[in-house]
Amino acid sequence: MIKRCIPVLALMATALATSSCRKEGFLSATTTTNLSEQTVFTDSSRTVGFLANIYSNVGLSTGLNRFSYNYIVCGGLEAGCDEAEPSHAFPTPATQFATGTVNAGIIGEEPYKTCYSNIRAVNVLIKNIPNAPLKAPYKAQMVAEARFLRAWYYAILVEHYGGVPLVGDTLLSYETPIVAKRSTYADCVNYILSECDSAALILPVTQTGLNYGRVSSGACLALKARVLLYAASPLFNGTTLPREAGAGGGKEVDPALVGYPTYDVNRWKLAEDAAQKVIALGVYSLNTVNNYQTSSPGYGFQGLFPLRVNTEYIFELMRATGNNDLETMCLPPSRNGNGTGSFPYQGLVDAFPMRNGKPITDPTSGYDPNDPYKDRDPRLAYSIIHDQTVLLVRTGNGQANGSAPVNIYMGNYNGVGTGQDAVHQGTLTGYYNNKMLDPQALSSSISFGTNRVMPLMRYAEVLLNYAEAANEYEGPTANVYAAVEAIRQRAGLDPYQLPGALTKEQMRRAIQQERRIELAYEGHRFWDVRRWKIAPQTESIQAQGMEVNRNGSTVAYKVFNVTKHNFRPAMYLWPFPISETGKSPELVQNPGY
Repeated sequence: MIKRCIPVLALMATALATSSCRKEGFLSATTTTNLSEQTVFTDSSRTVGFLANIYSNVGLSTGLNRFSYNYIVCGGLEAGCDEAEPSHAFPTPATQFATGTVNAGIIGEEPYKTCYSNIRAVNVLIKNIPNAPLKAPYKAQMVAEARFLRAWYYAILVEHYGGVPLVGDTLLSYETPIVAKRSTYADCVNYILSECDSAALILPVTQTGLNYGRVSSGACLALKARVLLYAASPLFNGTTLPREAGAGGGKEVDPALVGYPTYDVNRWKLAEDAAQKVIALGVYSLNTVNNYQTSSPGYGFQGLFPLRVNTEYIFELMRATGNNDLETMCLPPSRNGNGTGSFPYQGLVDAFPMRNGKPITDPTSGYDPNDPYKDRDPRLAYSIIHDQTVLLVRTGNGQANGSAPVNIYMGNYNGVGTGQDAVHQGTLTGYYNNKMLDPQALSSSISFGTNRVMPLMRYAEVLLNYAEAANEYEGPTANVYAAVEAIRQRAGLDPYQLPGALTKEQMRRAIQQERRIELAYEGHRFWDVRRWKIAPQTESIQAQGMEVNRNGSTVAYKVFNVTKHNFRPAMYLWPFPISETGKSPELVQNPGY
Protein backbone atom coordinates (compact mmCIF):
# COMPACT_ATOMS: atom_id res chain seq x y z
CA MET A 1 0.00 0.00 0.00
CA ILE A 2 1.58 3.28 -1.11
CA LYS A 3 0.77 5.22 2.05
CA ARG A 4 2.81 2.73 4.11
CA CYS A 5 6.39 3.76 4.68
CA ILE A 6 8.99 1.72 6.55
CA PRO A 7 11.63 4.02 8.10
CA VAL A 8 14.66 2.02 6.97
CA LEU A 9 13.32 1.98 3.43
CA ALA A 10 12.79 5.72 3.59
CA LEU A 11 16.42 6.12 4.56
CA MET A 12 17.47 3.79 1.77
CA ALA A 13 15.50 5.79 -0.79
CA THR A 14 17.07 8.99 0.47
CA ALA A 15 20.52 7.48 0.28
CA LEU A 16 20.06 6.21 -3.27
CA ALA A 17 18.39 9.43 -4.33
CA THR A 18 21.18 11.65 -3.11
CA SER A 19 24.40 9.64 -3.35
CA SER A 20 27.11 9.14 -5.97
CA CYS A 21 27.29 12.73 -7.21
CA ARG A 22 30.25 14.88 -8.10
CA LYS A 23 28.98 18.32 -7.02
CA GLU A 24 27.43 18.78 -3.60
CA GLY A 25 24.01 20.40 -3.61
CA PHE A 26 22.63 19.59 -7.05
CA LEU A 27 22.35 15.95 -6.05
CA SER A 28 24.21 15.90 -2.77
CA ALA A 29 26.42 12.96 -1.87
CA THR A 30 25.37 11.32 1.39
CA THR A 31 25.50 7.87 2.92
CA THR A 32 22.77 7.12 5.44
CA THR A 33 22.48 3.35 5.31
CA ASN A 34 24.44 0.32 4.18
CA LEU A 35 21.52 -0.98 2.12
CA SER A 36 22.49 -1.24 -1.53
CA GLU A 37 20.52 -1.11 -4.76
CA GLN A 38 20.92 -4.85 -5.03
CA THR A 39 19.52 -5.57 -1.57
CA VAL A 40 16.59 -3.23 -2.15
CA PHE A 41 15.59 -4.34 -5.63
CA THR A 42 15.95 -8.06 -5.05
CA ASP A 43 13.30 -7.81 -2.33
CA SER A 44 9.70 -7.15 -3.37
CA SER A 45 8.61 -5.30 -0.21
CA ARG A 46 11.68 -3.08 -0.26
CA THR A 47 11.08 -2.27 -3.92
CA VAL A 48 7.49 -1.25 -3.17
CA GLY A 49 8.72 0.75 -0.18
CA PHE A 50 11.23 2.55 -2.37
CA LEU A 51 8.43 3.78 -4.62
CA ALA A 52 6.34 4.69 -1.58
CA ASN A 53 9.10 6.99 -0.41
CA ILE A 54 9.08 8.86 -3.71
CA TYR A 55 5.40 9.56 -3.08
CA SER A 56 6.15 11.04 0.34
CA ASN A 57 7.14 14.52 -0.88
CA VAL A 58 4.42 15.06 -3.50
CA GLY A 59 2.82 17.72 -1.29
CA LEU A 60 5.83 20.00 -1.79
CA SER A 61 3.86 22.62 -3.72
CA THR A 62 0.82 23.02 -1.49
CA GLY A 63 0.00 25.68 1.04
CA LEU A 64 -0.82 24.38 4.51
CA ASN A 65 0.92 21.09 3.83
CA ARG A 66 3.78 22.10 6.08
CA PHE A 67 4.68 18.54 7.04
CA SER A 68 6.18 18.06 3.59
CA TYR A 69 6.48 21.65 2.42
CA ASN A 70 9.15 22.04 5.06
CA TYR A 71 11.09 24.97 3.64
CA ILE A 72 8.27 27.36 4.60
CA VAL A 73 7.51 27.24 8.30
CA CYS A 74 4.91 29.11 10.36
CA GLY A 75 2.68 29.23 7.28
CA GLY A 76 2.85 27.81 3.78
CA LEU A 77 2.49 29.52 0.41
CA GLU A 78 -0.63 31.27 1.67
CA ALA A 79 1.68 33.30 3.94
CA GLY A 80 3.85 34.32 1.00
CA CYS A 81 1.04 36.11 -0.83
CA ASP A 82 -2.10 38.11 -0.06
CA GLU A 83 -3.95 35.29 1.70
CA ALA A 84 -2.50 35.13 5.20
CA GLU A 85 -0.02 36.34 7.79
CA PRO A 86 2.67 33.87 8.96
CA SER A 87 2.54 33.06 12.64
CA HIS A 88 6.06 34.29 13.34
CA ALA A 89 8.17 36.86 11.50
CA PHE A 90 11.09 34.53 10.90
CA PRO A 91 13.12 35.12 7.69
CA THR A 92 11.53 32.21 5.83
CA PRO A 93 10.60 32.23 2.14
CA ALA A 94 7.03 33.10 3.17
CA THR A 95 8.00 36.37 4.82
CA GLN A 96 10.76 37.00 2.29
CA PHE A 97 8.30 36.88 -0.60
CA ALA A 98 5.66 38.83 1.29
CA THR A 99 8.03 41.68 2.10
CA GLY A 100 10.02 41.57 -1.13
CA THR A 101 13.33 40.77 0.57
CA VAL A 102 13.93 37.38 -1.03
CA ASN A 103 17.25 36.86 -2.81
CA ALA A 104 19.49 34.02 -3.95
CA GLY A 105 21.69 34.25 -0.87
CA ILE A 106 18.95 33.63 1.68
CA ILE A 107 16.54 31.38 -0.21
CA GLY A 108 16.58 27.78 0.99
CA GLU A 109 17.74 24.82 -1.09
CA GLU A 110 14.19 23.54 -1.25
CA PRO A 111 12.42 22.76 -3.50
CA TYR A 112 15.43 22.35 -5.80
CA LYS A 113 17.10 19.72 -3.66
CA THR A 114 14.03 17.67 -2.80
CA CYS A 115 12.71 17.57 -6.36
CA TYR A 116 15.99 16.44 -7.88
CA SER A 117 16.52 13.89 -5.12
CA ASN A 118 13.17 12.34 -5.97
CA ILE A 119 13.81 12.56 -9.72
CA ARG A 120 17.02 10.62 -9.18
CA ALA A 121 15.16 8.10 -7.04
CA VAL A 122 12.78 7.53 -9.97
CA ASN A 123 15.76 6.90 -12.24
CA VAL A 124 17.20 4.44 -9.73
CA LEU A 125 13.90 2.56 -9.64
CA ILE A 126 13.56 2.45 -13.44
CA LYS A 127 17.09 1.12 -13.78
CA ASN A 128 16.71 -1.59 -11.16
CA ILE A 129 13.10 -2.74 -11.30
CA PRO A 130 13.76 -5.38 -14.01
CA ASN A 131 15.63 -7.29 -11.28
CA ALA A 132 12.81 -7.05 -8.72
CA PRO A 133 10.89 -10.27 -7.89
CA LEU A 134 7.55 -8.83 -9.00
CA LYS A 135 5.14 -9.82 -11.76
CA ALA A 136 5.60 -8.02 -15.06
CA PRO A 137 2.24 -6.16 -15.04
CA TYR A 138 2.94 -4.82 -11.56
CA LYS A 139 6.43 -3.73 -12.60
CA ALA A 140 4.94 -1.89 -15.57
CA GLN A 141 2.47 -0.10 -13.32
CA MET A 142 5.20 0.88 -10.86
CA VAL A 143 7.33 2.32 -13.66
CA ALA A 144 4.33 4.26 -14.98
CA GLU A 145 3.65 5.66 -11.50
CA ALA A 146 7.31 6.59 -11.16
CA ARG A 147 7.33 8.38 -14.51
CA PHE A 148 4.32 10.42 -13.45
CA LEU A 149 6.06 11.28 -10.18
CA ARG A 150 9.13 12.38 -12.10
CA ALA A 151 6.88 14.63 -14.20
CA TRP A 152 5.22 15.90 -11.00
CA TYR A 153 8.54 16.93 -9.47
CA TYR A 154 9.64 18.58 -12.71
CA ALA A 155 6.34 20.47 -12.77
CA ILE A 156 7.10 21.79 -9.29
CA LEU A 157 10.56 22.87 -10.42
CA VAL A 158 9.21 24.62 -13.52
CA GLU A 159 6.53 26.30 -11.43
CA HIS A 160 9.23 27.76 -9.20
CA TYR A 161 12.11 28.45 -11.59
CA GLY A 162 11.03 28.23 -15.23
CA GLY A 163 13.35 26.07 -17.33
CA VAL A 164 15.54 23.70 -15.29
CA PRO A 165 18.14 21.03 -16.10
CA LEU A 166 16.57 17.90 -17.59
CA VAL A 167 18.52 14.79 -16.65
CA GLY A 168 16.35 12.19 -18.38
CA ASP A 169 17.04 8.64 -17.18
CA THR A 170 20.67 9.43 -16.40
CA LEU A 171 22.07 8.18 -13.12
CA LEU A 172 24.82 10.59 -12.20
CA SER A 173 27.92 9.19 -10.55
CA TYR A 174 31.52 10.07 -9.78
CA GLU A 175 32.40 9.00 -13.32
CA THR A 176 29.59 11.01 -14.97
CA PRO A 177 29.96 14.80 -14.86
CA ILE A 178 26.85 16.62 -13.69
CA VAL A 179 25.46 18.96 -16.30
CA ALA A 180 23.46 21.72 -14.60
CA LYS A 181 22.76 23.67 -17.76
CA ARG A 182 19.14 24.77 -17.89
CA SER A 183 16.83 23.39 -20.55
CA THR A 184 14.40 25.77 -22.16
CA TYR A 185 10.97 26.28 -20.66
CA ALA A 186 9.43 24.71 -23.78
CA ASP A 187 11.62 21.61 -23.51
CA CYS A 188 10.69 21.18 -19.85
CA VAL A 189 6.98 21.49 -20.57
CA ASN A 190 7.21 19.02 -23.45
CA TYR A 191 9.11 16.54 -21.29
CA ILE A 192 6.48 16.71 -18.54
CA LEU A 193 3.70 16.19 -21.07
CA SER A 194 5.44 13.22 -22.68
CA GLU A 195 6.01 11.54 -19.32
CA CYS A 196 2.33 12.00 -18.43
CA ASP A 197 1.28 10.57 -21.80
CA SER A 198 3.48 7.51 -21.39
CA ALA A 199 2.28 6.84 -17.84
CA ALA A 200 -1.39 7.34 -18.76
CA LEU A 201 -1.20 4.49 -21.29
CA ILE A 202 -0.44 2.00 -18.51
CA LEU A 203 -2.37 3.24 -15.49
CA PRO A 204 -6.08 2.74 -14.70
CA VAL A 205 -8.38 5.76 -14.98
CA THR A 206 -8.85 5.82 -11.20
CA GLN A 207 -7.38 3.92 -8.26
CA THR A 208 -9.60 2.21 -5.72
CA GLY A 209 -9.38 0.03 -2.64
CA LEU A 210 -5.88 -0.52 -1.34
CA ASN A 211 -4.49 1.32 -4.37
CA TYR A 212 -6.34 4.53 -3.55
CA GLY A 213 -3.80 7.32 -3.37
CA ARG A 214 -1.61 5.91 -6.11
CA VAL A 215 -1.30 7.65 -9.46
CA SER A 216 -4.01 7.10 -12.08
CA SER A 217 -4.28 8.05 -15.73
CA GLY A 218 -6.80 10.66 -14.57
CA ALA A 219 -4.01 12.25 -12.54
CA CYS A 220 -1.75 12.20 -15.59
CA LEU A 221 -4.36 14.09 -17.61
CA ALA A 222 -5.02 16.56 -14.79
CA LEU A 223 -1.32 17.37 -14.43
CA LYS A 224 -1.12 17.95 -18.19
CA ALA A 225 -4.06 20.34 -17.95
CA ARG A 226 -2.42 22.31 -15.14
CA VAL A 227 0.99 22.51 -16.82
CA LEU A 228 -0.55 23.60 -20.13
CA LEU A 229 -2.68 26.23 -18.39
CA TYR A 230 0.42 27.71 -16.77
CA ALA A 231 2.28 27.56 -20.08
CA ALA A 232 -0.52 29.50 -21.80
CA SER A 233 -0.64 32.19 -19.11
CA PRO A 234 0.73 35.74 -19.57
CA LEU A 235 3.88 35.20 -17.49
CA PHE A 236 5.15 32.43 -19.77
CA ASN A 237 3.28 32.83 -23.07
CA GLY A 238 5.31 35.51 -24.83
CA THR A 239 7.42 36.23 -21.77
CA THR A 240 8.95 39.66 -21.20
CA LEU A 241 10.34 38.76 -17.78
CA PRO A 242 14.09 39.20 -18.52
CA ARG A 243 13.51 42.78 -19.64
CA GLU A 244 11.18 43.61 -16.74
CA ALA A 245 13.18 41.98 -13.96
CA GLY A 246 16.68 42.78 -15.18
CA ALA A 247 19.71 40.56 -15.49
CA GLY A 248 20.08 37.28 -13.62
CA GLY A 249 23.18 37.01 -11.48
CA GLY A 250 24.96 39.54 -13.67
CA LYS A 251 24.25 37.53 -16.84
CA GLU A 252 21.81 38.23 -19.62
CA VAL A 253 18.99 35.69 -19.42
CA ASP A 254 17.69 34.02 -22.56
CA PRO A 255 13.89 34.50 -22.59
CA ALA A 256 13.50 30.88 -23.71
CA LEU A 257 14.74 29.77 -20.29
CA VAL A 258 11.84 31.43 -18.46
CA GLY A 259 9.00 31.04 -20.95
CA TYR A 260 7.99 31.11 -24.58
CA PRO A 261 9.56 34.20 -26.22
CA THR A 262 6.63 34.45 -28.66
CA TYR A 263 2.94 34.52 -27.72
CA ASP A 264 0.66 31.88 -29.27
CA VAL A 265 -3.08 31.93 -28.57
CA ASN A 266 -3.26 28.23 -29.47
CA ARG A 267 -1.57 27.41 -26.17
CA TRP A 268 -4.89 28.27 -24.53
CA LYS A 269 -6.56 25.76 -26.83
CA LEU A 270 -4.14 23.04 -25.77
CA ALA A 271 -4.92 23.79 -22.12
CA GLU A 272 -8.66 23.81 -22.82
CA ASP A 273 -8.51 20.45 -24.60
CA ALA A 274 -6.41 18.90 -21.83
CA ALA A 275 -8.87 19.92 -19.13
CA GLN A 276 -11.79 18.78 -21.28
CA LYS A 277 -10.24 15.30 -21.47
CA VAL A 278 -10.33 15.05 -17.68
CA ILE A 279 -13.96 16.18 -17.63
CA ALA A 280 -14.85 13.74 -20.41
CA LEU A 281 -13.60 10.78 -18.36
CA GLY A 282 -16.87 11.03 -16.45
CA VAL A 283 -15.38 9.58 -13.27
CA TYR A 284 -14.88 12.79 -11.27
CA SER A 285 -17.51 15.12 -9.85
CA LEU A 286 -17.86 17.87 -7.27
CA ASN A 287 -18.44 16.41 -3.82
CA THR A 288 -21.96 16.76 -2.41
CA VAL A 289 -21.49 14.65 0.73
CA ASN A 290 -21.18 15.97 4.26
CA ASN A 291 -21.34 13.58 7.18
CA TYR A 292 -21.93 16.33 9.74
CA GLN A 293 -24.16 19.21 8.55
CA THR A 294 -26.10 17.91 5.59
CA SER A 295 -28.73 20.65 5.74
CA SER A 296 -26.34 23.61 5.63
CA PRO A 297 -25.89 25.56 2.37
CA GLY A 298 -22.72 24.60 0.57
CA TYR A 299 -22.26 21.53 2.75
CA GLY A 300 -20.50 19.63 -0.03
CA PHE A 301 -17.60 22.09 0.06
CA GLN A 302 -17.05 21.73 3.79
CA GLY A 303 -17.70 18.00 3.73
CA LEU A 304 -15.14 17.34 1.01
CA PHE A 305 -11.93 17.74 2.94
CA PRO A 306 -12.52 15.31 5.85
CA LEU A 307 -13.53 12.59 3.35
CA ARG A 308 -10.67 10.21 2.78
CA VAL A 309 -12.23 8.80 -0.38
CA ASN A 310 -14.42 10.99 -2.56
CA THR A 311 -15.34 11.68 -6.18
CA GLU A 312 -13.50 15.00 -6.35
CA TYR A 313 -9.89 14.21 -5.50
CA ILE A 314 -7.79 13.30 -8.53
CA PHE A 315 -4.41 13.13 -6.79
CA GLU A 316 -3.88 13.38 -3.06
CA LEU A 317 -1.19 13.11 -0.42
CA MET A 318 -2.11 10.12 1.71
CA ARG A 319 -2.12 10.54 5.46
CA ALA A 320 -2.36 8.22 8.43
CA THR A 321 -5.87 7.85 9.81
CA GLY A 322 -6.63 9.80 12.97
CA ASN A 323 -4.47 12.77 11.99
CA ASN A 324 -5.17 16.22 13.44
CA ASP A 325 -2.09 18.26 12.57
CA LEU A 326 -4.06 20.94 10.71
CA GLU A 327 -6.35 21.34 13.70
CA THR A 328 -3.32 21.66 15.97
CA MET A 329 -1.74 24.27 13.71
CA CYS A 330 -4.83 26.34 13.00
CA LEU A 331 -7.44 26.16 15.75
CA PRO A 332 -7.57 28.94 18.38
CA PRO A 333 -5.70 28.50 21.67
CA SER A 334 -8.96 27.68 23.50
CA ARG A 335 -9.18 24.60 21.26
CA ASN A 336 -5.54 23.69 21.89
CA GLY A 337 -4.24 25.15 18.66
CA ASN A 338 -0.52 25.88 18.89
CA GLY A 339 -0.45 28.96 16.63
CA THR A 340 2.02 27.55 14.10
CA GLY A 341 -0.29 27.97 11.13
CA SER A 342 -1.09 31.26 9.46
CA PHE A 343 -3.82 33.86 9.94
CA PRO A 344 -6.14 34.96 7.09
CA TYR A 345 -6.06 38.58 5.97
CA GLN A 346 -9.07 40.86 5.77
CA GLY A 347 -8.58 41.03 2.02
CA LEU A 348 -9.29 37.31 1.72
CA VAL A 349 -12.39 37.65 3.89
CA ASP A 350 -13.63 40.52 1.74
CA ALA A 351 -13.13 38.47 -1.42
CA PHE A 352 -16.00 36.16 -0.46
CA PRO A 353 -19.27 37.51 -1.88
CA MET A 354 -22.67 37.55 -0.29
CA ARG A 355 -24.71 34.37 -0.52
CA ASN A 356 -26.60 35.98 -3.41
CA GLY A 357 -23.32 35.95 -5.32
CA LYS A 358 -22.87 39.72 -5.34
CA PRO A 359 -19.57 41.22 -4.12
CA ILE A 360 -19.76 43.07 -0.84
CA THR A 361 -18.82 46.27 -2.68
CA ASP A 362 -22.09 46.11 -4.65
CA PRO A 363 -24.59 48.55 -3.04
CA THR A 364 -27.39 46.10 -3.84
CA SER A 365 -25.67 43.07 -2.27
CA GLY A 366 -27.17 43.48 1.20
CA TYR A 367 -23.77 43.64 2.90
CA ASP A 368 -23.90 45.22 6.36
CA PRO A 369 -20.51 46.45 7.68
CA ASN A 370 -21.98 46.33 11.19
CA ASP A 371 -22.77 42.62 10.76
CA PRO A 372 -20.11 41.68 8.20
CA TYR A 373 -20.37 37.89 8.33
CA LYS A 374 -24.13 37.63 7.88
CA ASP A 375 -25.54 36.09 4.70
CA ARG A 376 -22.11 35.58 3.12
CA ASP A 377 -20.96 32.90 0.69
CA PRO A 378 -21.13 29.71 2.83
CA ARG A 379 -17.51 28.97 1.93
CA LEU A 380 -16.46 31.90 4.11
CA ALA A 381 -17.54 30.17 7.31
CA TYR A 382 -16.08 26.87 6.10
CA SER A 383 -12.74 28.53 5.30
CA ILE A 384 -12.22 31.14 8.03
CA ILE A 385 -12.91 31.32 11.76
CA HIS A 386 -14.11 34.79 12.77
CA ASP A 387 -15.44 36.23 16.02
CA GLN A 388 -18.31 34.10 17.36
CA THR A 389 -17.73 31.17 15.00
CA VAL A 390 -19.05 28.10 16.84
CA LEU A 391 -16.55 25.28 17.32
CA LEU A 392 -16.26 22.12 19.40
CA VAL A 393 -14.99 22.51 22.94
CA ARG A 394 -12.77 19.92 24.56
CA THR A 395 -12.33 19.09 28.24
CA GLY A 396 -9.10 18.46 30.09
CA ASN A 397 -9.21 14.76 29.27
CA GLY A 398 -9.33 15.47 25.55
CA GLN A 399 -13.01 14.64 25.07
CA ALA A 400 -15.49 16.75 23.11
CA ASN A 401 -17.84 18.68 25.37
CA GLY A 402 -20.40 20.45 23.23
CA SER A 403 -19.83 23.60 21.18
CA ALA A 404 -19.24 27.26 21.95
CA PRO A 405 -18.39 30.45 20.05
CA VAL A 406 -14.79 31.59 19.64
CA ASN A 407 -14.30 34.94 21.40
CA ILE A 408 -11.93 36.91 19.19
CA TYR A 409 -13.25 40.29 20.35
CA MET A 410 -11.61 42.83 22.63
CA GLY A 411 -13.74 44.07 25.55
CA ASN A 412 -16.66 42.33 27.25
CA TYR A 413 -19.57 40.31 25.93
CA ASN A 414 -22.06 38.21 27.92
CA GLY A 415 -19.91 38.75 30.97
CA VAL A 416 -16.78 37.37 29.30
CA GLY A 417 -13.80 39.66 28.80
CA THR A 418 -10.86 39.58 26.40
CA GLY A 419 -9.44 36.08 26.29
CA GLN A 420 -6.67 33.97 24.85
CA ASP A 421 -8.31 33.72 21.41
CA ALA A 422 -8.63 37.49 20.99
CA VAL A 423 -7.18 39.56 18.18
CA HIS A 424 -3.62 40.68 19.02
CA GLN A 425 -3.49 37.79 21.52
CA GLY A 426 -4.15 34.47 19.83
CA THR A 427 -4.43 35.75 16.25
CA LEU A 428 -2.42 38.40 14.42
CA THR A 429 -5.26 39.32 12.04
CA GLY A 430 -8.49 38.70 13.94
CA TYR A 431 -9.06 35.42 12.08
CA TYR A 432 -8.03 31.77 12.20
CA ASN A 433 -7.92 29.33 9.29
CA ASN A 434 -10.78 26.86 8.99
CA LYS A 435 -10.05 25.53 5.48
CA MET A 436 -9.71 21.74 5.29
CA LEU A 437 -10.28 21.35 9.03
CA ASP A 438 -12.63 18.61 10.20
CA PRO A 439 -15.46 20.12 12.30
CA GLN A 440 -15.49 16.97 14.43
CA ALA A 441 -11.72 16.76 15.00
CA LEU A 442 -9.92 18.13 18.02
CA SER A 443 -6.31 19.24 18.08
CA SER A 444 -3.80 17.11 19.97
CA SER A 445 -6.38 14.42 20.57
CA ILE A 446 -6.04 10.70 20.04
CA SER A 447 -9.80 10.12 20.20
CA PHE A 448 -10.98 12.87 17.86
CA GLY A 449 -8.83 12.87 14.74
CA THR A 450 -9.75 12.75 11.07
CA ASN A 451 -9.21 10.50 8.09
CA ARG A 452 -8.30 13.52 5.96
CA VAL A 453 -5.85 13.30 3.10
CA MET A 454 -4.47 16.41 1.43
CA PRO A 455 -5.80 17.47 -1.99
CA LEU A 456 -3.12 17.98 -4.63
CA MET A 457 -5.40 18.04 -7.67
CA ARG A 458 -9.18 18.05 -7.43
CA TYR A 459 -12.03 18.31 -9.88
CA ALA A 460 -12.99 21.88 -8.92
CA GLU A 461 -9.56 23.01 -10.07
CA VAL A 462 -9.99 21.16 -13.37
CA LEU A 463 -13.32 22.91 -13.99
CA LEU A 464 -11.72 26.28 -13.31
CA ASN A 465 -8.70 25.37 -15.46
CA TYR A 466 -11.08 24.51 -18.29
CA ALA A 467 -13.14 27.68 -17.84
CA GLU A 468 -10.07 29.91 -17.86
CA ALA A 469 -8.45 28.34 -20.90
CA ALA A 470 -11.70 28.16 -22.89
CA ASN A 471 -12.58 31.76 -22.05
CA GLU A 472 -9.18 32.98 -23.21
CA TYR A 473 -9.41 31.02 -26.46
CA GLU A 474 -13.12 31.20 -27.29
CA GLY A 475 -14.63 33.75 -24.96
CA PRO A 476 -17.41 33.15 -22.40
CA THR A 477 -19.23 30.24 -24.05
CA ALA A 478 -22.05 28.27 -22.47
CA ASN A 479 -19.53 25.62 -21.43
CA VAL A 480 -17.44 28.24 -19.63
CA TYR A 481 -20.52 29.45 -17.76
CA ALA A 482 -21.47 25.87 -16.88
CA ALA A 483 -18.06 25.04 -15.43
CA VAL A 484 -17.94 28.09 -13.17
CA GLU A 485 -21.58 27.88 -12.16
CA ALA A 486 -21.25 24.23 -11.14
CA ILE A 487 -18.76 25.31 -8.48
CA ARG A 488 -20.92 28.24 -7.38
CA GLN A 489 -23.94 25.97 -7.11
CA ARG A 490 -22.05 23.46 -4.94
CA ALA A 491 -20.87 26.40 -2.82
CA GLY A 492 -24.47 27.20 -1.89
CA LEU A 493 -24.80 30.54 -3.66
CA ASP A 494 -28.40 31.51 -4.36
CA PRO A 495 -28.69 32.38 -7.16
CA TYR A 496 -25.53 30.65 -8.32
CA GLN A 497 -25.75 31.84 -11.91
CA LEU A 498 -23.29 34.43 -13.21
CA PRO A 499 -24.65 37.58 -14.88
CA GLY A 500 -25.46 37.00 -18.53
CA ALA A 501 -23.59 38.44 -21.51
CA LEU A 502 -20.25 38.83 -19.74
CA THR A 503 -17.34 39.96 -21.88
CA LYS A 504 -14.14 37.92 -21.99
CA GLU A 505 -12.50 40.40 -19.60
CA GLN A 506 -15.44 40.25 -17.16
CA MET A 507 -15.49 36.46 -17.25
CA ARG A 508 -11.72 36.43 -16.70
CA ARG A 509 -12.17 38.47 -13.53
CA ALA A 510 -15.03 36.20 -12.41
CA ILE A 511 -12.88 33.09 -12.89
CA GLN A 512 -9.93 34.64 -11.09
CA GLN A 513 -12.20 35.59 -8.19
CA GLU A 514 -13.68 32.11 -8.06
CA ARG A 515 -10.22 30.55 -7.95
CA ARG A 516 -9.28 32.86 -5.11
CA ILE A 517 -12.08 31.71 -2.82
CA GLU A 518 -12.67 28.10 -3.93
CA LEU A 519 -8.95 27.20 -3.88
CA ALA A 520 -7.86 29.41 -0.96
CA TYR A 521 -5.19 27.92 1.30
CA GLU A 522 -4.46 25.12 -1.18
CA GLY A 523 -1.28 26.65 -2.60
CA HIS A 524 -2.79 28.09 -5.81
CA ARG A 525 -3.03 31.82 -5.13
CA PHE A 526 0.74 32.32 -4.83
CA TRP A 527 1.23 30.95 -8.35
CA ASP A 528 -1.97 32.30 -9.91
CA VAL A 529 -1.22 35.98 -9.33
CA ARG A 530 2.21 35.45 -10.84
CA ARG A 531 1.16 33.59 -13.97
CA TRP A 532 -1.61 36.16 -14.53
CA LYS A 533 0.96 38.93 -14.05
CA ILE A 534 -1.28 40.76 -11.58
CA ALA A 535 1.12 40.33 -8.66
CA PRO A 536 2.19 44.02 -8.69
CA GLN A 537 -1.41 44.87 -7.81
CA THR A 538 -2.27 41.99 -5.49
CA GLU A 539 1.05 41.67 -3.66
CA SER A 540 2.20 45.27 -3.19
CA ILE A 541 -0.43 45.87 -0.54
CA GLN A 542 -0.89 46.93 3.03
CA ALA A 543 -2.23 43.71 4.51
CA GLN A 544 -4.99 44.19 7.06
CA GLY A 545 -6.85 42.42 9.84
CA MET A 546 -10.09 42.97 11.75
CA GLU A 547 -10.40 44.13 15.34
CA VAL A 548 -13.79 43.47 16.94
CA ASN A 549 -14.58 45.56 20.02
CA ARG A 550 -17.54 44.63 22.20
CA ASN A 551 -19.13 46.44 25.12
CA GLY A 552 -22.17 44.42 26.09
CA SER A 553 -24.57 44.49 23.16
CA THR A 554 -22.58 47.18 21.38
CA VAL A 555 -20.09 45.95 18.78
CA ALA A 556 -17.69 47.85 16.53
CA TYR A 557 -15.55 46.51 13.69
CA LYS A 558 -12.26 48.22 12.96
CA VAL A 559 -9.83 47.30 10.19
CA PHE A 560 -6.16 47.59 11.19
CA ASN A 561 -2.87 47.31 9.34
CA VAL A 562 -0.72 44.19 9.60
CA THR A 563 2.28 43.68 7.28
CA LYS A 564 3.25 45.89 4.35
CA HIS A 565 3.81 43.66 1.34
CA ASN A 566 6.10 44.48 -1.54
CA PHE A 567 6.48 42.83 -4.94
CA ARG A 568 9.42 43.09 -7.33
CA PRO A 569 9.32 41.73 -10.91
CA ALA A 570 12.14 39.31 -10.07
CA MET A 571 9.72 37.59 -7.70
CA TYR A 572 7.64 36.19 -10.54
CA LEU A 573 10.10 33.27 -10.30
CA TRP A 574 12.18 31.89 -7.44
CA PRO A 575 15.94 32.42 -7.43
CA PHE A 576 18.15 29.38 -7.70
CA PRO A 577 19.98 29.04 -4.38
CA ILE A 578 23.43 30.62 -4.53
CA SER A 579 24.82 27.33 -3.21
CA GLU A 580 23.78 25.80 -6.55
CA THR A 581 24.79 28.57 -8.97
CA GLY A 582 28.11 28.92 -7.12
CA LYS A 583 29.03 25.30 -7.75
CA SER A 584 27.52 25.16 -11.24
CA PRO A 585 28.39 28.27 -13.29
CA GLU A 586 26.39 26.91 -16.23
CA LEU A 587 23.20 27.16 -14.11
CA VAL A 588 22.02 30.60 -15.26
CA GLN A 589 20.34 32.56 -12.48
CA ASN A 590 16.79 33.86 -12.96
CA PRO A 591 16.22 37.50 -13.99
CA GLY A 592 16.61 40.07 -11.25
CA TYR A 593 18.66 37.93 -8.89
